[in-house]
Amino acid sequence: MVVREKFHDDLKELQTKMLELGSLASEQLTKSLQALETGDIELALKIMDDDIKADMLEEDINDCAILLIAKQQPVAVDLRRIIVAIKIATDIERIADFGVNIAKSAIRIGNEPLVKPIEHIRQMHRLTLEMLQLSLDAFKEENVAKAKQVAEMDDQVDELYGQMIRDLLELNKETPGYLSQITQLSFVCRYLERAADHTTNIAESIFYLVKGKRYDLNN
Repeated sequence: MVVREKFHDDLKELQTKMLELGSLASEQLTKSLQALETGDIELALKIMDDDIKADMLEEDINDCAILLIAKQQPVAVDLRRIIVAIKIATDIERIADFGVNIAKSAIRIGNEPLVKPIEHIRQMHRLTLEMLQLSLDAFKEENVAKAKQVAEMDDQVDELYGQMIRDLLELNKETPGYLSQITQLSFVCRYLERAADHTTNIAESIFYLVKGKRYDLNN
């Protein structure tokens, strides 16, 4: 009985680390858009420096998960919980990386005035953050209804991404002198779209955890 309690305590600690990593990724995305909109190079550089925290936490999660498997030899749903934790940690760390990528684009644009309002980027950013939080809640609660909602929101991000890319292509025809900035803004859109895809991957992992089979929610 004591061994079982220790196992569940270790699982709880693993979950806590996962949620901490999710919070870091959310913070990276939030700050990166701020750096882009304000041209704050120092903030963008700090985002890049802070990326090591997410890398180290993901490594810690993987180590904890492997030790749990080795020591406890879990089966059925408990084993799935650990496998899912490893998979989700990878997706969250990639989301944090996209925050770093946006920060790099902010540095490349610098203090140059933005060639157009970035309302669609703001909307993509807001939706991606909401999806990330919802996916973390779904993980904590093992809630497939919330996981399904994440996948549905991904369609909205895809639509905004397509519209923004079309707008930027048209803008490039009208103002070719801004090609460098337009290219960076296109990259930012892509990074947000990919971050949203990774939240959908998290949702798929939650379906696997609860249902015991894999579902493709991206189609």
